[in-house]
Amino acid sequence: MTTPASRPTTQAVRMVGVTKYRATQAVLRDVSFDVPEGQVVAVLGPSGAGKSTLLRCINHLETIDGGKIFVSGELIGYRERGDALIQLPDSEISRQRRRIGMVFQSFNLFRHITVLDNVMAGPVHVLGQTPAQARALAMELLSRVGLAEKAGAYPNQLSGGQQQRVAIARALALKPRLMLLDEPTSALDPELSHEVIAAIRQLALDGITLMIATHEMSLARDFAHRVLFMVNGELVEDRPARDFFQAPRHERSKQFLAHHAHAPASMETTTS
Repeated sequence: MTTPASRPTTQAVRMVGVTKYRATQAVLRDVSFDVPEGQVVAVLGPSGAGKSTLLRCINHLETIDGGKIFVSGELIGYRERGDALIQLPDSEISRQRRRIGMVFQSFNLFRHITVLDNVMAGPVHVLGQTPAQARALAMELLSRVGLAEKAGAYPNQLSGGQQQRVAIARALALKPRLMLLDEPTSALDPELSHEVIAAIRQLALDGITLMIATHEMSLARDFAHRVLFMVNGELVEDRPARDFFQAPRHERSKQFLAHHAHAPASMETTTS
């Protein structure tokens, strides 16, 4: 399958020594990495490794207890005052999140409005577009994920795979520079996963920077440039995807790949 050409120009994401605690348990432990613009990064690891927490910290849905996170060179969630980090007001955090699209496991669509209105909501209420502008953009994005004919439907009239593709279109409507996808196929029946994988593959081919926490090995193997492999909140491997799959270095990486090489897709549903 075709892997998109990497276009590393500037750092879309930079994480420096990030630590995150829940009570006394460290769920992220001194995590550092850079993601160049246009790169597709698969975040892999066993359940409880910290994959979802990592993504949620990038757009400040969860706060961090140490380190720094930058998106396109801007410190996320905080401003520096000497050696201290001061949390930004909610309005500034909201502004930062506009550039970061997030797709969750559970779709999170508004059930009481149509598919079209779900996708239009961000451009109208966040970007200040006119309804006509937002409608044109929403129809373009729904066409892009293969759902233009479902514009007038309500979420409960769609399959799980269709709802997740609407969620992708809704995230794209805010024109993010970075897309975070948290187990985007884990809530789906295996036969529906291919619809979402095809939509994500198109995003990769379009050159959008993607970070995907997943147990779906085809997402990582077929078109990710790079794999971040996590265990117990630690980043234990950060390697080109081809190298990771062909010759994993860490013993936990070898065990993980051996298990998922044989596990059916329906067994890969988990949370992190």
